Amino acid sequence: MPGFILSKQVYEAILGQDIDQYKGIILHHHGVFTYSDDAKIAYENMIELVDRAEKYIAEHADTSIQIPGTAPDLSTGEAADLLQLATIRRAVSTARGSAQLAFLNSTAPAKEFASRDDVAEISTRGPITPDHVIRTKRTAAIIEENFANDVPEIQNFADEYAAYFKTHDDGTLTMLDPAPRWAVWKNNGTLSFGSTKKECDIITDLTRHTAWTIQTGESLGGWEALPPRDVFDLEYWILEQAKLKKAPGAVKPHLGKIAVVTGAAGGIGKAIAEQLHEDGAVVVGLDINPDVTEALNKSGLSGHVCDLCDEVAVKVAIDAVVATYGGLDIVVLSAGMFSSGDMIEDVGDVWDQTMDVNLTATQRVLKHSIPYLKLGVDASVIVVGSRNYPAPGAGASAYSVSKAGVTQLARVAALELAGDYVRVNILHPDAVFDTGLWTDEALERSAKRYDMTVEEYKVKNMLGREIKSTDVARLASTMASDVFCATTGAQIPIDGGSDRVI
Repeated sequence: MPGFILSKQVYEAILGQDIDQYKGIILHHHGVFTYSDDAKIAYENMIELVDRAEKYIAEHADTSIQIPGTAPDLSTGEAADLLQLATIRRAVSTARGSAQLAFLNSTAPAKEFASRDDVAEISTRGPITPDHVIRTKRTAAIIEENFANDVPEIQNFADEYAAYFKTHDDGTLTMLDPAPRWAVWKNNGTLSFGSTKKECDIITDLTRHTAWTIQTGESLGGWEALPPRDVFDLEYWILEQAKLKKAPGAVKPHLGKIAVVTGAAGGIGKAIAEQLHEDGAVVVGLDINPDVTEALNKSGLSGHVCDLCDEVAVKVAIDAVVATYGGLDIVVLSAGMFSSGDMIEDVGDVWDQTMDVNLTATQRVLKHSIPYLKLGVDASVIVVGSRNYPAPGAGASAYSVSKAGVTQLARVAALELAGDYVRVNILHPDAVFDTGLWTDEALERSAKRYDMTVEEYKVKNMLGREIKSTDVARLASTMASDVFCATTGAQIPIDGGSDRVI
């Protein structure tokens, strides 16, 4: 254990010795310490000892072993079965009691590690440093290459962890959740699990070096970890237990969730993507507009260019999200186009274009998302409709009919997916003016038609409230949350009140 007891043991070990004859102290199973009255010399001593260790490894170890990279390998055409990846992620989420991300490392060195005949034995001796247990738990879960509809190895890991706790508990401790933090998926690579991208990134980095260290140690004659009792003492250190006993703070409603939002380059789609991210989800926004990559560019919030009218591009985009984060829980279908002013007798090519963008593209995204949503955690689909569905207006036939079709599609999806615990609900916004669809000129023109000022026109609904894209976003995020856990097939207006709709 680090701290005062360790320092006393070192003191007793060197008592009566001339420590000036030494450059440092190596504590087995703990670390390397160098020292001097001069900080520069202490630093140089550390560099020298590390250099000597590196030289020894280069001369005596298997130098073909590489430190794995960090990402799923999508370039070889030999990607892991993504439905199985989503199944693993759901099993881990169940064991932990909350949604988890699952980062797959399928780079060549990670696959080589996961393909070793002895990988199950060398990956379950313990962590390469006892401090790692706080992040990675004592061992990895070992998952067979292929499985059916369940992942028994995750439940087995949880059962073994509970037994490990019971063996070493003195009756005063609170058991941590029993879910694994990393796993070896035989022949596929390694997996890291966490509630946030940051947590998964840290665990991924630790497991990369763990895989290299274990294999290099084996090539040097074998490696060993601390006994379970000693690892347990650090994992259940009183300072860590004190954190557990504090009242938990508010948990973000979408922590650990994975979301896709279409039409995310601006307006309502962008606002929804940002709100879901603020509420804890990792979010990928899809849009044909290349500006989406700059509009959504934060850790766990990214924009990807995708033509939703291209079926292959849609499938590639959805699969990439699953390969990156491990599954899919929330899909918000916000992409659309609006064209007004054409009477039915005059409408031209814009009819087909509007139907493809507003209706068929929505069906495409749903089609390729549904297999993963069925394996999601509290899965939810939000379809952005329009007030033009319940209350259409003249001169917008293509838009109104497409939104009616989208609404009907969502209702059918709600019927089809309820048995798989996937909720599908519809939002009907109206007069959301802070989007790219509404220029200053368009607002002035529309206000003039009603003999109003622009400010009067913005609040001409029954409640006299201006509806903003952030209002729609907050409602969409709430509908995707546990608040709406018992609601599907609902149509909810967000229009300030329209007498035509009511």
